[in-house]
Amino acid sequence: MKFIDQAKIHVKAGGGGHGCIAFLREKFRPKGGPCGGDGGSGGNIILEVNPQLNTLQDISYNRHYKADRGQHGMGTNKHGKNAADVIIFVPPGTIVRDFDTQEILCDLVEKEDYFVVAQGGNGGFGNARFKTKIQTAPRIANDGQPGEERTIELELKVLADVGLVGFPNAGKSTFLSVVSAAKPKIADYPFTTLVPNLGIVKHSGYKSFVMADIPGLIEGASDGKGLGSQFLKHIERTKILVFIIDGSSDNIENQYYTLRTELEKHHSQLNNRPSLLLITKKDIWEDESLVEIPNLENTETVFISSVTQENLSKAINNIAKLLESQINDTITSTD
Repeated sequence: MKFIDQAKIHVKAGGGGHGCIAFLREKFRPKGGPCGGDGGSGGNIILEVNPQLNTLQDISYNRHYKADRGQHGMGTNKHGKNAADVIIFVPPGTIVRDFDTQEILCDLVEKEDYFVVAQGGNGGFGNARFKTKIQTAPRIANDGQPGEERTIELELKVLADVGLVGFPNAGKSTFLSVVSAAKPKIADYPFTTLVPNLGIVKHSGYKSFVMADIPGLIEGASDGKGLGSQFLKHIERTKILVFIIDGSSDNIENQYYTLRTELEKHHSQLNNRPSLLLITKKDIWEDESLVEIPNLENTETVFISSVTQENLSKAINNIAKLLESQINDTITSTD
């Protein structure tokens, strides 16, 4: 399935049915009172989270969504039938904006979250509603109200516990493929990964967490270079960051701080999250003491090889500990 994380659609809710003007005519009541029924309500346009979706692909194919109008009222006080709602299913992590004002209307994250993005119009009153002691045979009724209509933008930001951050061809996809059941595209050239890949990593028996492989970043990514601005948004929801750098690189320290700088430019709070540095491809160099790494106070460094699986267990355990510390901090702060 093609990964699409943005879509623009036009939605139009249904109008309400018109109220009816009618009078009761029976064999022994040739001049009965007013009996016009109310019109039915128009259908709403509703956005609802479906956890089985992970892309906006289906929505991008259909740019217009329209609900039916309510049924008109009928004689003998029969109420018009309400129109059915139109439900548009979206993946978890979908942000909804009004296209004209750029106002964020909602952020749909959890299962069964929903939002009425366009309200259907109310049905009009039939003439039975207007009967009074003075006006016993009213010949008036309301028209149904029009439904809301708007153009909206949908933006998907993937939901993951851990975000992998690194330059192209640093070994992120290979690492994800080894520690999870994910099958990202892997090749020995830059920008093999062009969309985020999610994998479930199991550890300590039945425990697990979701890891996201973000497409490789380059210097200037926060300004949109190399589609960086489109990639960076997908790590905004992650709880911790794992920096992955090729151990055979000429200047590991420079690469690390370049990645940090791009994160800072994109979102000032990203660098405040717990992090881990993984130096990859340990299988192609013999002595890790010869690899110059940055002197980091709050970020642990682990040398790994996804090919020989050396130190992968240590890396996963350290990631799990960082996640648990985040959960414990959240629980403590809410007590």
